Amino acid sequence: MTQRSAITAASVLFLAAFTTPALAQPAGGGGGPGILDAVIIGAIVIVGIILLLLAIFLIQFINLYIQAYTSNARVGLWDMVGMKLRKVDLRTVVLNRIRAVKSGMDIPTNLIETHYLAGGRVSNVISAMIAARGAKIDLPFNTATAIDLAGRDILDAVHTSVNPKVIDCPAVQGPRQTIDAVAKDGIQLKVKARVTVRTNIARLVGGATEETIIARVGQGIVSTIGSAHDHKAVLENPDDISKTVMKSGLDAGTAFEILSIDIADVDVGENIGAQLQAAQAEADKKRFQAEAEKRRALAMALEQENKAKIEENKALVVLAEAEVPKAMAEAFRSGRLGIMDYYKMQNVQADTQMRSSIAGEGGR
Repeated sequence: MTQRSAITAASVLFLAAFTTPALAQPAGGGGGPGILDAVIIGAIVIVGIILLLLAIFLIQFINLYIQAYTSNARVGLWDMVGMKLRKVDLRTVVLNRIRAVKSGMDIPTNLIETHYLAGGRVSNVISAMIAARGAKIDLPFNTATAIDLAGRDILDAVHTSVNPKVIDCPAVQGPRQTIDAVAKDGIQLKVKARVTVRTNIARLVGGATEETIIARVGQGIVSTIGSAHDHKAVLENPDDISKTVMKSGLDAGTAFEILSIDIADVDVGENIGAQLQAAQAEADKKRFQAEAEKRRALAMALEQENKAKIEENKALVVLAEAEVPKAMAEAFRSGRLGIMDYYKMQNVQADTQMRSSIAGEGGR
């Protein structure tokens, strides 16, 4: 029976209650007793309507109430009415309380309702607590709800705590497929590792995620290989990497506990040391070439400077030669130079020119 049909039926009963006594009253009799009866019947009908409406309103809770009652997870009928008025999903709250009680955890209804109103995933929390109880893991309701409200998947965390999880290092979807490191002999090694972890529920709120584990393990692998004197020693004993990295306490401050670090693959990469030496040699060659070019430029500049000085000296010689005739004329006038002296000087000059000419022809 729907609520509208019930109200219609109640209205019909109410009208019938007021009209029937009036029709049945004798024509000549007094009206006192008949009116009183009508009022009593009308009041009874009104009370009946109210009770009928109340029953119709409460009937929607009967099914859940009976389920909770028979499961020893009692939820008060008026508590259900209050949750209905507060826009709470009754089935979520009641059914999850039933699940909790059946698993041996008597979680109060108001706590479940509070977590629902806070935006938490009630079913996820209860499922996680049931799984934790079965695995004998201490997981109080307050801790579970705090983890859930923090945005972490508490159910997945419990599963990872029970069944350890393997993390690929580096990540499969990451930008690099291997962790590359260089030993002291300059040989590059490409490493793939697998890290087995389980959730540390006590550090789940505020603890670092898988990305931090991957980064720290990668850092430890690079540091270990970089400390090796020879890449062959790493290839012979790859478990030394795992032992060294495990001693570093890489899971500190994270939401996980590292159980083991296994080296899945080690490949030899490029000779980085030789490449660096070749690059250094090329850089030194260019530096020396630049220095030589600088010295050549300085030498050319010095040569040009010397040529300029030579030309300058030649000009001075020409100027000095131009002064010779003047000096000779002055000597003739003053009597310090005779005609015979002049001829002797001419003979010496001619002899010098002849010797220079003969020397030049012989040189050719």
